[in-house]
Amino acid sequence: MKAAVYRRPREPVEIEVVEVDRPRGREVLVRTVATGVCHSDLHHVEGSVELQGPTVLGHEGAGVVEVVGEDVREVRPGDHVVACLSGFCGACEQCLSGHPNLCVGGFVARSAGAPARLSQNGERIGQLANIASYAERMLLHENSLVKIDPEIPLDRAALVGCGVLTGVGAALRTSGLEAGQRAAVFGCGGVGLSIIQGARIGGARQIIALDMFDSKLEMAKRLGATHTVNTTREDAVEAVRGLTGGAGVDHAFEAVGNTALVRQAVESLAIRGTATILGVPATGAMIEFPWAALRAECRVQTSRMGSNRFRIDIPRYLEFYRQGRLLLDEMITRRGRLEDLNEAFRAMKAGEVARTILTFD
Repeated sequence: MKAAVYRRPREPVEIEVVEVDRPRGREVLVRTVATGVCHSDLHHVEGSVELQGPTVLGHEGAGVVEVVGEDVREVRPGDHVVACLSGFCGACEQCLSGHPNLCVGGFVARSAGAPARLSQNGERIGQLANIASYAERMLLHENSLVKIDPEIPLDRAALVGCGVLTGVGAALRTSGLEAGQRAAVFGCGGVGLSIIQGARIGGARQIIALDMFDSKLEMAKRLGATHTVNTTREDAVEAVRGLTGGAGVDHAFEAVGNTALVRQAVESLAIRGTATILGVPATGAMIEFPWAALRAECRVQTSRMGSNRFRIDIPRYLEFYRQGRLLLDEMITRRGRLEDLNEAFRAMKAGEVARTILTFD
């Protein structure tokens, strides 16, 4: 099958022919129909987040089940599914306490001594997040999948496997946002736009979107932002303070992985406000902010994949889409094929797109 193989940082990803093993035990072979291009993959390509190659990238995929292993219980051939990197074991302390997104069981990967899922001329090829959606087939554990309604278009459903799940979940689940509160979102890429939608669905009365690109801010308005700030023309913290009458926001979200934006998010908080960090800073990054920036009883927290329980949340968010409350069509600003992946990375870095979707025959 064709797959996008990462070998070393700061080099274009090559489309290569890779062998895929048969599903064993609780594994499922999925024909990939669509995959979103996520900024996390670009972090690896640029070298800001370390990754050992060779590895097939991609983790925001949806498709149709082709073959299942002998012990699979959740899906069968023909089912439409969405992959999620929050694969869970169901037995560790985090899973049993209701936090499967924080699973520490290491259950969804094959053991070190088992045959490789992906290989090339006998060489083992890694799978990003145990998914590897930039390929014509995905071979993964059934606990990395959720079955969805076949009436939902798979190119839209793919978005909910990572970016939308992360952003909407951060607003609705991680942050503790309540109806009537104020929110600011630093960074309006795919995750930031999803936070905006989650805040809108959750009833925030003011949603301030901040970004460097007017095109992204215009989309933020369409998806639910009440105010926008171009940070190349205005000071971010002063703008947020001005738009809130000096009070600051109840919730500030950082969705880029930029340490300067994390500081701005903290400095924008109101009394008892919460800053939620979703972005992935470069390996070894240090985050600093003045003690005086923390107003009384503020909190700074991280969010991993929107605190999801994806077997519940992905179908729920797709129902929001069916109801017209979650806008997915509008988030797809470019489409392409697997061979267009490097161009998709370039467009993402240049701020030209919210989300690119790659589709397969």
